This record gives sequence, C-alpha cells and structure tokens, in this order.
Amino acid sequence: MALPIVAIVGRPNVGKSSLFNALAGRRISIVEPTAGVTRDRISAVVELDEFYFELVDTGGYGIEDHDNLTEHVESQINVAIRQADLVLFMVDIREGITPLDRKVAELLRKQKLNVLLVANKADSRSLDPGAGEFYALGFDTPICVSAQHGRNRQEVLETIIELLADYQSDRPVDTTMKLAVVGKRNVGKSTFINSLAGEDRMIVSEVPGTTRDAVDVCFEKDGHRFLAIDTAGVRKKTKMAQNSIEFYSHTRALASIRRADVVLLFLDSTQEISQVDKHLARDISNEYKPCIIVINKWDLAKDRADTQAYHEYIDKLLTGLSYAPICFITASEGKNVQALVDLARHLHKQAGTLVTTAKLNKTLQAITAKRAPAARQKTGLPKIYYGTQVAVYPPTLLLFVNNPDAIDENYRRYLINRLRDVLPYPEVPIRLLIRHHRDSQPE
Repeated sequence: MALPIVAIVGRPNVGKSSLFNALAGRRISIVEPTAGVTRDRISAVVELDEFYFELVDTGGYGIEDHDNLTEHVESQINVAIRQADLVLFMVDIREGITPLDRKVAELLRKQKLNVLLVANKADSRSLDPGAGEFYALGFDTPICVSAQHGRNRQEVLETIIELLADYQSDRPVDTTMKLAVVGKRNVGKSTFINSLAGEDRMIVSEVPGTTRDAVDVCFEKDGHRFLAIDTAGVRKKTKMAQNSIEFYSHTRALASIRRADVVLLFLDSTQEISQVDKHLARDISNEYKPCIIVINKWDLAKDRADTQAYHEYIDKLLTGLSYAPICFITASEGKNVQALVDLARHLHKQAGTLVTTAKLNKTLQAITAKRAPAARQKTGLPKIYYGTQVAVYPPTLLLFVNNPDAIDENYRRYLINRLRDVLPYPEVPIRLLIRHHRDSQPE
C-alpha cells in the first residue's frame, strides 16, 4: 500500500530543505543560502510511532533560475502538490508575508488541499507573535519552528500524524536492491531514472549540472521494489570551489556509491573517456562495489558501432573495473533499460554468494600449483596455508600465510583474477585479506 505523501512547498529561501532534513532526521537535501539549490523532488520515508509517510522536498516557487529551468522546477512543484495528501506551506516569520507567499497560498487554495502552515526561522519564542500576520493567507494557526536548530520539530511531526490519521500507513516494503547512477554531467542519468520511474521524476535538460543532489527514486519490477539514486554530474575537482553547490553534489555522489548495492557508471558514447570518468571508476573500485559500465546514447555513436571495439577501448582506459560488464543503452527511448536492471540484479546476487571453505581451498591449491608466489630475498618463500570466506557484499576472502609481506601486489592481483575465473564471482569485485597463519590460532 502506498504511503501518504507530505510535500514541503514555499517560495525560495524559506528553509524548506532545512525542514526536510530536520524531519527526516538526516542530512539529505543540500542546504545553501543560494536561492534555487533544490530543483528536483527529493523524498524520504519518515517514521513516528510506527506511522510512516513519504516526505517530499521541492524547489522554491517563483525562483528565477539562472539556467532557465524555472518552468521545469515549477512543474515538479505542481506534481508534488497534486500527489500530496498534506502540504507543509513554509513561510519566513522574519520577513513576513511577501507577494510570492500570496501566490503560493492562492495555488494551494485552488487545489483544496490539506495544508499545515509552518513559520520558519522562529529561533526563539519572542518571535512567535509575528506569526499572527500569516492568518491573512487563509490557513489555520501556523506552527512556529526553527528548522536549522530543530525547534518544535516534534510538534510538526505529531501534527502531521494527526492530520493523516485517516490514512493507513504500514511499514514500507524493503528494497531488493539499491542502484546508484553516477557519471559526469549531461550523460543522461536523469533521463534513465525517469525511464525507470515511468514518469518525469527528474528534470531533464541540455543544461549541464541540472541535478544538484542525490535523489532517491523507488520503482518496481517483477514484483520487487528497487531504489535508484540519481546523483549530480561530477566535474573536475579543480573546477569546484570548496564550499560550492557542486562540491556538496560531488560529496553526495561519493556517499551514494557507498550506499549502493550496485553502481551504474554512465558514459556518453559520443564523448571520449575523461579524467572524471577515470576518477569515478577508481572511487567505485575502492569501495568494492559491483558495477555496470553503462554506455548511453548508443544510437548516436555511428562512428563506434562496433561494440567489441568499444569494449577494448573501455578495458584499456578503465583498468580498475576490468571485472565490470558493459551495457549499451539509449535511455531517451528506453532501449535496454529493463535488461540493465536485470543485469544489476544478477551482479547483486553474485556479490551475495557464499562458497564453501573446501571449494575455496581446492581452488587455491590449483592456482598455486600453476603459479606459486615467488620467493623474495627479504621475506623468503611465501606459503598459503588455507583460506576461508568471511563476508559477502562484497565477497571477502581471508587467506592465512606464513608471511603476509611476502605476497606482493602483483601476486595478489593474479590470485584475484584466477579466483574470479573459477569461483561464482566473474563480474563483481573480490576483497582479499591476508593474515599471518598464527592469527588463526586460539590464544
């Protein structure tokens, strides 16, 4: 059963994203003094006393977007309002009623919505009497809050539950898999997300950097619930100011990689692989995440119609992801999109597979019989005693040896590649841990 939806609406810079983060209990939306930071609908599931609802953050109504995306932003706001069971209408108690507040109020009255008026930036009780002015907007008594400092957060949550008392709200179904969609700017990530969601959930524009935040979008396939995380396009670090919106967007993209079960690294088939692509590939590899290299806009790659040649091109430049399968799609037309999700599920299943200790050690014996680790002058002859699997997601193998320092990086890579050939992990990363054999003995 769908959760009741609570949308936060208001003009720019009244603190909608701050309230969203406060109610969600974690920092999700980017909070910046710059007007117009939030563009897409950003959502999170909130729970209070076993009552669940979906909270939605929206862009500022009436923003003059410098990338000419005002119409797109307001379209997303209108969708959020139409879908909402309750709207939190936010105003700024310090600034009082503005013409834009009146426009938002008129919009909400036309929709005949259930509205809770929230007067933000009331950092102390001394400011609360100023909320009386907002009765002129035609709604019930406003709740005075300080989203930044958490003042009256609990009162807002309890009032939301009261206003949604007629709605059923069961615990949401757990997601089968989380997919992080990453890549540099303008490679088609949001178009892909919209294709999965079956609606224009994300703003799609030719303007690079349209998406600024990491946005969670749920979708269903074959009776399973999945979570896709659309991330902001990444730029070179040298082009990002330390405190800029793009800096925070990049940080969120890295956090999304860590959250994900499978990462989709999007490349534009019409462009050469860049340093940004290589850095993202290294980030994914360092986190030991299953990955699919997604070649988007394949319909436009007339000069690269040979998929085999493109495979070789990828293998040469993204060496750290040699295990990752490659999928060619055209997100704008939905081509191969569902097949891509099926492939991601297959990788997730691989990453969760356990092998027996007997099978692992039989494999290790065969590998070392073919090529044993070389003796080194300082460390002597290396010897692998036995191995065992200690974790999944990623598959983590622990080897006990006579001298861990004797297993150099080249032989470690050789072991991983040969283990991948034999064990049921042909397309996912393997984490290999090496310990001294004495560490396996009880004290």
